[in-house]
Amino acid sequence: MKVSRASWIRVAGLAAVLGACVLACSAQSAEPAVRIRAPAQDEQVSAAHSETAVFAGGCFWGVQGVFEHVRGVQQAVAGYSGGAADTANYETVSGGDTGHAESVRVTFDPAQVSYGRLLQIYFSVAHNPTELDRQGPDEGTQYRSALFPLDAAQRAVAQAYIAELDRVHVYPVAIVTRIETFRGFYPAESYHQNFLVRHPYNPYIVYNDLPKIAALKSLFPGLYRDDPVLARVATR
Repeated sequence: MKVSRASWIRVAGLAAVLGACVLACSAQSAEPAVRIRAPAQDEQVSAAHSETAVFAGGCFWGVQGVFEHVRGVQQAVAGYSGGAADTANYETVSGGDTGHAESVRVTFDPAQVSYGRLLQIYFSVAHNPTELDRQGPDEGTQYRSALFPLDAAQRAVAQAYIAELDRVHVYPVAIVTRIETFRGFYPAESYHQNFLVRHPYNPYIVYNDLPKIAALKSLFPGLYRDDPVLARVATR
């Protein structure tokens, strides 16, 4: 039986007790990784050493955890994007009607890792881009697969890559990832930040997210960093 992230929050006090058991019983992720090629089209090389991108792919615990282990990422912050500022809080967003998606703002050095390569990781190990308005055990528009390009270059790369992956039939069904207009990003509450790193024995993390870190290390050894870069941001 799949248990949602919201259910795990309600039983968080049991996480330490159940963690070891779930770790022993969970042999694979609910959302297995897919080996895909790097995008044929990427951003042009520039002299900049800092760029920002926003990704939504289900529960932000796992997406943030993956990007925190990517070499060249300077910070990954869990938060909300797609809706208004006054609804950007966990309880309201969980209702599914705010327009927000649980998202991760990634600040990275494009001289070390390009936006296209981050997209490759996003589509390969961070989430399943063929699930509509859900991800694994979590359901609702707040868990949708979506990209929020911050400029025309990012939008062009994302559009071309989705078309490329669909054309070569990497997945058995079409990609449902939406490319949405960026209207702002709002950091999530402090207890959501760096959740995977702080709670590695939480049963939800063990089953749904730790396999993503293992897949990142296996499929992208040159981009994997063992020590995660942790988010340090003013949160509520």
